[in-house]
Amino acid sequence: MKSLEKVPVRIFANDSDVSVAVAHRIREIILAKQASGRQAVLGLATGHTPVKVYKELIRMHREEGLDFSNVVTFNLDEYWPIEREALQSYYRWMHENLFDSVNIPAENIHIPRGDVSENEIDQHCRAYEEAIAAAGGIDIQLLGIGRSGHVGFNEPGSRKSSKTRRIHLDVVTRRDAASDFFGEENVPEMAITMGVGSILAARELCLLAFGEHKAPIVKRAVEGDISDSVAASYLQEHPNATIFLDEAAAASLTRMSKPWLVGRCKWDDKLKRSAVIWLSQEIQKPILMLTDEDYSENGLYDLIRECKGSYHLNIDVFRYLMKTITGKPTGENDKQKVLVFSPHPDDDVICMGGSIMRMIERGHEVHIAYMVSGCLSVFDHDVERYAEFVREFGEIFGLPQDSEVIDKQVIQFLRSKKPGHVDTLEVQKIKGLIRRKEAVDAAKFCGLSENQTHFLELPFYNTGKVQKLSISNADVKAVLDILNELQPTVIFAAGDMSDPHGTHRLCLEAVLKAFDEYVAGGNAKPELWLYRGAWQEWSPEQIERAVPMAPDELKKKRYAIFRHQSQKDRAMFPGPYDSREFWQRSEDRNKTTAQTYDSLGLPQYYALEAFVRYPLGRSAQWKDELETVKEE
Repeated sequence: MKSLEKVPVRIFANDSDVSVAVAHRIREIILAKQASGRQAVLGLATGHTPVKVYKELIRMHREEGLDFSNVVTFNLDEYWPIEREALQSYYRWMHENLFDSVNIPAENIHIPRGDVSENEIDQHCRAYEEAIAAAGGIDIQLLGIGRSGHVGFNEPGSRKSSKTRRIHLDVVTRRDAASDFFGEENVPEMAITMGVGSILAARELCLLAFGEHKAPIVKRAVEGDISDSVAASYLQEHPNATIFLDEAAAASLTRMSKPWLVGRCKWDDKLKRSAVIWLSQEIQKPILMLTDEDYSENGLYDLIRECKGSYHLNIDVFRYLMKTITGKPTGENDKQKVLVFSPHPDDDVICMGGSIMRMIERGHEVHIAYMVSGCLSVFDHDVERYAEFVREFGEIFGLPQDSEVIDKQVIQFLRSKKPGHVDTLEVQKIKGLIRRKEAVDAAKFCGLSENQTHFLELPFYNTGKVQKLSISNADVKAVLDILNELQPTVIFAAGDMSDPHGTHRLCLEAVLKAFDEYVAGGNAKPELWLYRGAWQEWSPEQIERAVPMAPDELKKKRYAIFRHQSQKDRAMFPGPYDSREFWQRSEDRNKTTAQTYDSLGLPQYYALEAFVRYPLGRSAQWKDELETVKEE
């Protein structure tokens, strides 16, 4: 198979498998250096991407006795200006996520200082480069990749020869960091970073990328030309660089998205659908109008040869897509007990509000399980407004209350709170209560009663910080308990992997683990359908059920989303990739899906909500298949 990739790429099923593989490579280097009596010099990165690598290193230290006493570390970057103990500082992050849990000598740890004065920056950067050289250079450098293509904080325009320096952060990068700082306005405008030249001087480079939102920039870095507009593209020139991806981040690579353009394919039904749909969109012709010549001229001669012409192939794919269109979200005429898992208290109506209302109208018993409180997504000014309302409401009706407690524990705290500071438990509970009441209000608008709404409060979320805990047995038990209580026949869950803060991914992990336990316990196997969140839609070849919505139905869905007033106009965490409100994203996505179906020659609808099915009765097999490493 010919390849368009200009740097070695390894593709794994998920981020956990990638992280284990990279951690084991780091262990090999540490052990090899120990055997020769030398230090292992590691270049480290921060952020969501490498955190599981560090967890695996910690596990190997605790359970296998991996010794870090010969390790020297150099971190890529740090915000400037920022205090070392600030919640968002990389100094604090590295200690919390690695250094405090392994035995690296304190004097061997190097992180650029975000608290140096401006007139000391140049000298500090020169000293950092000198320290790397004095350690003998970096043996292996971990890297992530930003949406702007940066590695470290080497923004577009960074030269190949650049060294450690202060840099002005690109607006895209600052938006990406907005969630960690509780607002873009709180993100530092500058950072200190190792340069591209400093990075390329490492003897081995490992770049990690996870999630669909990284797929476009990964493709540019791997298959595009080398350019200072995408600093990660410089890895193409390194003699020992490897890019490690999960399937989602690899999705835009040609060998994954259009493998027929790089070599012969094993044509299963899904790949046939992908090719036919791609061709239809590429040349802008409905599926049933595609000809043998269209296929041959666009690299698909092998496909029509295997299918003995385009006629039956076109009809098969067309019929498949037609069968996905249904006005019955449950797919059954009989009354069903439906359980919708909503990661946050508004994902249910944002992602499948039309289908929920359709199921209620058809007489199905629908329940919504809200998995986390969503307290992190409420603005402080909303809490202050509600606190003042409660105080004055009590005064109007002469209700007994302690105004000093409200003023001291809520209002004064919020007015003195610094950006990004963790809320008190009382404030977190108030924010959670705001989200809970909005969710109940939206559910009632859809036609549900309050006893059909359930709030699971999964523990992994309750950190008070953007960074969450890993899924624990307690999280899985909370999901399993609601399954055992309701005994649903149909389940819907958020299946999107592009949630920028990881909550959706963790919630899905909890659902799938609980689902497996539920089925293993001898319960009847429910159907399990996956919907997408606000960041991504299923591609047409993936969709297995498409529920049409008329204009009035889409408007009603919009009004249900509006019931979440704390998320209206400006959400706390809209994600860095889209400035639209959630209701706008939802409507545009539903309309775009309908337009895609129309362009393929299918019936024209105003809007469609899309779902894919989790393989019924084959959960373990399905996961085994996903966990197979895809490598050339």
